[in-house]
Amino acid sequence: MPVSQNHFFKKGKSLFGFMLLLFISVICAAFSMFGNEDFDIARREVLLRRLGHEILLQSGDSTSRVLPVKKISENEYRIRFEHELTFQTGSLVSITRQVLGNNPLANDYVVKVLNSGNSNVVYGFAISENKKDDIISCIGRKQPMARYEINIKFKPAAISTVKKGYLLGSLPFLALAGFIFLRSVKTRKTVYRVQSTGMFTLGSALFDAKNRTITINDKITELTGTENRLLLIFASAPNETIARSRLQKEIWEDEGVIVGRSLDMFISKLRKKLEDDQNIRIIVIRGKGYKLQIGS
Repeated sequence: MPVSQNHFFKKGKSLFGFMLLLFISVICAAFSMFGNEDFDIARREVLLRRLGHEILLQSGDSTSRVLPVKKISENEYRIRFEHELTFQTGSLVSITRQVLGNNPLANDYVVKVLNSGNSNVVYGFAISENKKDDIISCIGRKQPMARYEINIKFKPAAISTVKKGYLLGSLPFLALAGFIFLRSVKTRKTVYRVQSTGMFTLGSALFDAKNRTITINDKITELTGTENRLLLIFASAPNETIARSRLQKEIWEDEGVIVGRSLDMFISKLRKKLEDDQNIRIIVIRGKGYKLQIGS
């Protein structure tokens, strides 16, 4: 695998790994959020039985049973009792608020008290997360002894607000990460293309590392061995800073002699052979090294 292809492959793996890790993190967090929500819903159903128990105690009944809570729909439940009971409207509101206040998914709900004999609504009230929207009336009236059922309907949005808020809040971050990933891949693909033959596309120039030539606007220019090795390093990492020490080591170390000014001389020669393409420049990064800059 050519050096630049290996470089691109490693960069691609890093970006892919980052995106995969990000995706897994969001999914895990979402499932964790769903699991917490399921727990809160189960907790709410237990609290409804607790509410039935407190209503019986408020009625003066400490012996009869609260029948199994019936689920009418996804967000609606009915509390039923074994025997007749009586209740104070104000106490019912207070007890309901107190018991359901322990569940984070029970912020908005409507309570209806039904007479199970004729299904008439004998009393009702609405509780909202925004207290000014509460609907409560007829406080202080005691209802006669009868067979009652308590119907409680929760606002659907209250169940999924946390989940949706978390997922929607993560979308911009995912979109940004995806944009960065795609932009990086697109930039690298347009900046250079590496083939198994050792051909590099650098802007409008075609660099043939195997035959040591560079073609710009149909003009073929031959490269010396040193120029070819130097351009190969740059082509392997376009638009990235290459340390001066690395260039000297990779080009001259095997020859046993490193001459400080030799690098500057070959950089100058290489610049002249690339000058026909204004979009390709070898620039100095002060105090660090050089960069093959492709594009504006």
